[in-house]
Amino acid sequence: MKIEFEYAHLDDLPKIVETYNSTVASRLVTADLETVSVMSKLQWFNSHNKKKHPLWKVMCDGHYAGWMSFNSFYGRPAYDGTVEVSIYLEENSRGKGLGKICLQKAITESPKMEISNLLGFIFGHNQPSLNLFYQFDFEKWAHFPGVANMDGVLRDLIILGRKV
Repeated sequence: MKIEFEYAHLDDLPKIVETYNSTVASRLVTADLETVSVMSKLQWFNSHNKKKHPLWKVMCDGHYAGWMSFNSFYGRPAYDGTVEVSIYLEENSRGKGLGKICLQKAITESPKMEISNLLGFIFGHNQPSLNLFYQFDFEKWAHFPGVANMDGVLRDLIILGRKV
């Protein structure tokens, strides 16, 4: 299995949004309760850059398998060394070790971008993602109990962090 990371281009946005939308119904990964449009994600897409906030396509054996991004944390200059990492994989690419490869890439690339802290915002009931981040020595830095109303079920948000 050959894994490559390519910087995303605007023409990749529909596929990126499709991958994201494939997770909405599970109520496990995102706080969006309805699918989102490509147009609604345009500003988000444009907020990424190669210098500090990359958006990568994950390619497996030459085929698109998902995406990973570094997102600004809190949007103020003093927090520039801290980013939220997001990993979204195609359904047929989940459970095959790609999440581990992505997270290792995030850890490896961070110092090159002067990033000293990686964060994962993960629902408390998303055990697979929590386990993944814990395997890479992330620690619980915050716990927000019952802050997400998922169809009448209150869910916790856990913020895991790691210094790199």
